[in-house]
Amino acid sequence: MKKKNALLKRLIPYMGKKKVLLPVSLILSGLSAILNIIPFVLVWYITRDILSAPQDIDVSRVGLYAWLAFASAIGGVAVYFAALMSSHLAAFRVEVGLQKIGMEKIMSMPLGFFDQHASGKIRKIVNEGAGTTHTFLAHQLPDMAGSVVSPIILLSLLFLVDWRMGLATLIPIVLGFITMSFMMSAKGMEFQKRYFDSLEEMSAESVEYVRGIPVVKTFGQSIYSFKRFYHSIIRYKEMVHAYTLLWQKPMSFYTVIMESAAFFLIPLAILLVGRGDQLTVVLADFIFYLLISPLFTTLFMKSMYFRQNVTIAQQAIDRLDQLLLYPAMAYREDTKNLKNYSLTFKDVVFSYEGSSEPAVNHLSFHVNEGETVALVGASGGGKTTIARLAARFWDVAAGEVLLGGVNIQKIPKKQLMDSISFVFQTTKLFKGSLRENIVFGKEGISEAEINRAIDFSQSREIIDRLPEGLDTVIGSKGTYLSGGEQQRIALARAMVKDAPVILLDEATAFADPENEHLIQKALKELSRGKTTLMIAHRLTSVVNVDKILVIENGKISEAGNHQELLEKDGIYKTMWEEYQKSIDWKIDANHDRNGEVRYA
Repeated sequence: MKKKNALLKRLIPYMGKKKVLLPVSLILSGLSAILNIIPFVLVWYITRDILSAPQDIDVSRVGLYAWLAFASAIGGVAVYFAALMSSHLAAFRVEVGLQKIGMEKIMSMPLGFFDQHASGKIRKIVNEGAGTTHTFLAHQLPDMAGSVVSPIILLSLLFLVDWRMGLATLIPIVLGFITMSFMMSAKGMEFQKRYFDSLEEMSAESVEYVRGIPVVKTFGQSIYSFKRFYHSIIRYKEMVHAYTLLWQKPMSFYTVIMESAAFFLIPLAILLVGRGDQLTVVLADFIFYLLISPLFTTLFMKSMYFRQNVTIAQQAIDRLDQLLLYPAMAYREDTKNLKNYSLTFKDVVFSYEGSSEPAVNHLSFHVNEGETVALVGASGGGKTTIARLAARFWDVAAGEVLLGGVNIQKIPKKQLMDSISFVFQTTKLFKGSLRENIVFGKEGISEAEINRAIDFSQSREIIDRLPEGLDTVIGSKGTYLSGGEQQRIALARAMVKDAPVILLDEATAFADPENEHLIQKALKELSRGKTTLMIAHRLTSVVNVDKILVIENGKISEAGNHQELLEKDGIYKTMWEEYQKSIDWKIDANHDRNGEVRYA
């Protein structure tokens, strides 16, 4: 009950003016429960009258009872409908409020939040959390009111009609209550939490797997290439199996015992008749108890589902709160006058949460305005982290990142974002028209500027082959773009934005050879005259940059232009030679005398 009150206390603020509908719903639900019990009492009266004097039935009284039973049944349904209408209006307001406020908070999150939380996980927590609370408020909470009122009335009737049969009817009810208490134990609640954790993990991994299908198809891999997704399915299967086994025996016993009232009532009725009680009275009472005993099963199931859904709703809200507890960043409101758009890292130190080793370790370098600097090195060396720190995905632990001589922590969020364009290897296109994707985030763009960005990004042939051109909606009616095509549209977006600082992170990673050539041309045009920090594994793309930084374990191992680094005969030269060997490697199929194929 304490958890339920805490949950309601957290949800009521989202109801706004409709919070008054919640107590109205509870009152109407309790009234409906009373109206639904009245027909059983009236049927008992009718049965008793018919059995006590079958030859002298008062038809008018029986007819009155029948009409009253019908009216109370209809009234119970109507009042319950009104209760659900009230609870649904309040629940819809809470559901919309949770989604709206949740998304507003998520939209204000630092960029690092989205780097650490998969979109599938965010979607599941927000949408399912709101949906779960809706179900709880709209259905389980009104049922709770009926589940409180009905047992009080029914227990009173059990002993008012015939206390002996009432006690017999209570036997399976007590056994069922004990069984239900066992099923709703702390162990069961812990299992339930682990079950939803595994479901959340599988949902997030499935989204990532679906996004990786182009890679699977390209390289002919199977699902086992995505071990995290596969193992999340296995863990979910094991959790469902264990969860089912936990409830198997107690649920079977509960179902049997709650349907066994007749097993206790029949012997007692025979005993009472044998001891001299009037047959018609015993028979009427027996029919009454036989009719109302299933109501306890329904009430107990509603109570059990209510407790279960309180826990589920509590966990859903906890997950949403946990998601939104991501550390916020402080942003200044006053616009800064930047002297230029140079980029400087000054003795920067940064570690990811939970990591004992710094991802960036006392790093210092400077990119002049209009200069292009490339970061190269082995995977995991810290290149992507450096690029993201330049855009303030996270705040550094020590040192400073400066834009135009000003610490980026002192630059207002909008001014910083207006100053930087991103083109990362994982391109994000929205489900909308190509035009909307290209001009996103930039107002007042002329058609000439859009066309210029399309031409410079080498995207013209993409637009021309689509029947609706720029108005083609991506992600609907089977219209999808390849990875390289998406990159070119993202480049067009960056060109329209025309920010003075460009961050490029493996922008050609998923492009085929033809698209790579076109993207390289687009990148050259995009970075012309801009302060550019780029990450590349394909070393041919960094030959002509102003400076190359070789990153190793979050530090700069070597620095210089392409020719200078080759002359140093160090890490970069080794990387260059290995890269040249990889692009010179080819398959030359020849047949030997036995008809077998040999490769060179």
